Amino acid sequence: MKKRQLILEDGTVFNGTAFGSDQATTGEIVFNTGMTGYQEILSDPSYCGQIVTLTYPLIGNYGINSDDFESIQPSIQALVVKEASAAPSNFRKQHTIDSFLKFHEIPGIEGIDTRKLTKIIRKQGAMKARLTEATETVETGASWEAISLPNDQVQRMSTAKPYVVPGRGKRIVVMDFGMKHGILRELAARDCHITVVPWHYSPEQILHLNPDGVMLTNGPGDPKDVETATKTIRELISQVPIFGICLGHQLIALAAGANTEKLKFGHRGSNHPVKDLATGKTYLTSQNHGYTVTKESLSSTDLELTQVALNDGTVEGLQHKKYPVMSVQYHPEAAPGPEDTRHLFDEFLDMTQQTTQPSSKGEATYA
Repeated sequence: MKKRQLILEDGTVFNGTAFGSDQATTGEIVFNTGMTGYQEILSDPSYCGQIVTLTYPLIGNYGINSDDFESIQPSIQALVVKEASAAPSNFRKQHTIDSFLKFHEIPGIEGIDTRKLTKIIRKQGAMKARLTEATETVETGASWEAISLPNDQVQRMSTAKPYVVPGRGKRIVVMDFGMKHGILRELAARDCHITVVPWHYSPEQILHLNPDGVMLTNGPGDPKDVETATKTIRELISQVPIFGICLGHQLIALAAGANTEKLKFGHRGSNHPVKDLATGKTYLTSQNHGYTVTKESLSSTDLELTQVALNDGTVEGLQHKKYPVMSVQYHPEAAPGPEDTRHLFDEFLDMTQQTTQPSSKGEATYA
């Protein structure tokens, strides 16, 4: 077996065994605490540019099949695991995780202490890391400062051209910032007529499609890197019902005048508890984000805090005080994870019933 090493920005080196592609790569290293769902994690566009550590010790034991993908192809930078199963056992398996990563030219490393690695990330925060041959060395300091991480992930993950998923129900425009297929599945299951548009679509182009509602999807990176989308959303807020998920949630906050900041090590997993402030009910949620909306910045906006994370008190849900606009930081479509909050898609469609005719000022009025 070929040896490989993982070098962290703080100088820590992990030695392990290579699987997947042989190429070297650099990215931001993060961890996910989900016990299952590695296929959905591999194919989640929100991991674009990141080296993903899976804390569950055995990965690949039920193989790879195309039915469970959340995008056409994976976009992670590299995969770090304790053990990669070479002989998966499942009637649906089509590939091993090794052959799958090889085909997509994604490197992996196994045989390292992922528990120790996760504790380092939790203490030091998400940082740059390099996956490379066992003989290569990367020193701390100036050499790491010269390595820049990309900030164009949304542009890379968004659809290049609009497309339609036909239905006979509500007309929903989906702004694709790096969308998981689970969002489309939930809308299609409700017979929505879905038009998916690129991240940079203008307000005029979106309104020309005569939508009953606009869905803002998940996506990778810093929400402040997609300022064009923020400006678009700012104009749409008073025009049409909007539902934002993950990055879409953060963009609604920025559009309304709130602020976002980078979390120390992010929220990535399938078991994060979130409390609904109106009902007092707690939901288990699927999460994958490295940024959060700051609570203190909400006071100067028309946004109301609706849900909070029980682990650290961060913002998990928002609702506009004047218009039918809502958002959540987590993934109600799950995939992977619990489906406790799928009802939010029904609430979104209920919001689209409120629209009446535009006022003389060009804004829509709502019942």
